[in-house]
Amino acid sequence: MRKVSAKKPHTHDVFPTPDHDHDRCAADAIAHAEAVCAAHKERLTPIRRRVLEALLASHAPLGAYELIDRLADSGEGGRPAPITIYRALDFLREQGLVHRIESRNAFIACVHNHESADPVVFLICESCGAVGEATGAAIADSIRNASRSAGFVPKTPVIEISGTCAHCRQS
Repeated sequence: MRKVSAKKPHTHDVFPTPDHDHDRCAADAIAHAEAVCAAHKERLTPIRRRVLEALLASHAPLGAYELIDRLADSGEGGRPAPITIYRALDFLREQGLVHRIESRNAFIACVHNHESADPVVFLICESCGAVGEATGAAIADSIRNASRSAGFVPKTPVIEISGTCAHCRQS
């Protein structure tokens, strides 16, 4: 996976504030997805776009069947088959537009432009269910050194940390 160097109009916080401009957040992510697909000579088909939009509608991870329900409830094109959703998710993951939250068996849209080999740290709030995505640059060298010394090549360096986000702690 190659990084697409298209600049985002604004930066994204690890956890968006409750009053952030969600429409702009989602629009920026769709524009980024279109740029990524164009750079990779791939198509953001209508079903792929709808799956990405459903994930962008919330900052909480969604399972494949939750996505099916949301797409069916949208009134656009009926209830998609599970294989259709899984294929769309696979494509979006390959393009670096979606991450899988293993501990939740769910998916979340990636709103950060980072290398696919970069470690990603997911901060999962146990109170509100929001997932923050922090770049793992500070721990990347440690992971690379530990992996090399063990003769191991990591495929998907992901770290998931459960806890309570700042918004919930303040409430």
